[in-house]
Amino acid sequence: MALHRLFQLSSVLRSAVSLTLRRNIGISAVLLQRAKELDPVQKLFLDKIRDYNAKSKTAGGIVDAGPAYQKNVSEEVTKLQRLYGGGDMTKFPDFKFTEPKLDEGAK
Repeated sequence: MALHRLFQLSSVLRSAVSLTLRRNIGISAVLLQRAKELDPVQKLFLDKIRDYNAKSKTAGGIVDAGPAYQKNVSEEVTKLQRLYGGGDMTKFPDFKFTEPKLDEGAK
């Protein structure tokens, strides 16, 4: 009887260990495959993103932004300042909330 229970327990344990190992091997296979050479399209995409990032850092903002772009941005900022009453449009507004006065109920 005890031997039969031991075999049942070992088969349950064996199936759980087998499932865990299959999952871990499946995940590690994907990770090891990613570590190898990338797809040429993915590599090209990542190279372009890195190139744009480097250009953006040297330009200090948007890459290849000409005078027409700067003029458009300044016009839009002027419209917003006129529409919303001025202020610095480049920083987040500072909200100040006052604590409401609560009246005690009628006694």
